[in-house]
Amino acid sequence: MAEGARGWGRRDLLRRGLLVAGGVAIGAGTSEAWRVTHRQMPIADGPASTTLGNGRQGVGSGALEVVWSGRTDQRLVALTFDDGPAPQWTPMVLDTLAQHRVPATFFMVGAQVRRHADVVRDRLAGHEVGNHSWEHRDLAELNTAEAYDDLRRSHDAIADLTGVPPALLRPPYGHLGGAVLHAAARLDYRLVLWSLQMVEREFPDDPAGHARRIVAAVRPGTIVLGHDVGARRRLVALRGLADMINGLRSRGYTFVTVSALLGADMAPTTTR
Repeated sequence: MAEGARGWGRRDLLRRGLLVAGGVAIGAGTSEAWRVTHRQMPIADGPASTTLGNGRQGVGSGALEVVWSGRTDQRLVALTFDDGPAPQWTPMVLDTLAQHRVPATFFMVGAQVRRHADVVRDRLAGHEVGNHSWEHRDLAELNTAEAYDDLRRSHDAIADLTGVPPALLRPPYGHLGGAVLHAAARLDYRLVLWSLQMVEREFPDDPAGHARRIVAAVRPGTIVLGHDVGARRRLVALRGLADMINGLRSRGYTFVTVSALLGADMAPTTTR
């Protein structure tokens, strides 16, 4: 019995050894498949890569600035509007800004520029236009070549509209990836995010309340994110834009474009 037990023990040990070896092989194969799917492809010139191939990297000045706000003690604030232009709301925003003599920065979508150029043509004097991608795709999901092609297409559309190549980029959703950084560097952009966002969901049907919320939250150098295209709830912010402007002026704030806020070769635009 003892010898038989030892024999079964050896067979059991061998069987278990084979199962373990098979499990290791399967696990290794699964791990390798995961690595190929989730690691190798994004890093090799994919969304995570900040380089394109192994050749010389043609990245403009060779540096990239990423900003959320301006570094200033002056009471300066920059209003920005994303996703346009479009005939529904962009004229409303431009009308309010013109009435109150406020410059702003519009981060425009290239395809929207091509479709609705007439909405903003000859109405952008004093304002600034930045790049917000071609069709508002998440650039952080694109590889290096795709991200550059997308931004270049929008860059050219904006330059055709304004006569001035854009110098600023705001990626859709504020999403960054290595490919986005590489493409922005190639185009010599400043990459602009924001330090305060309009919060329309919190103030349904209360434009004045929303305006008070934004006015109270602004600090020197704030870059405010708004939209001139989108869901109807965003009209709360746009309908309260005049109150926002008046409230900030009562606190001693002056409105400037983003580039003026960042000191990009131009003095702040006085709006009083």
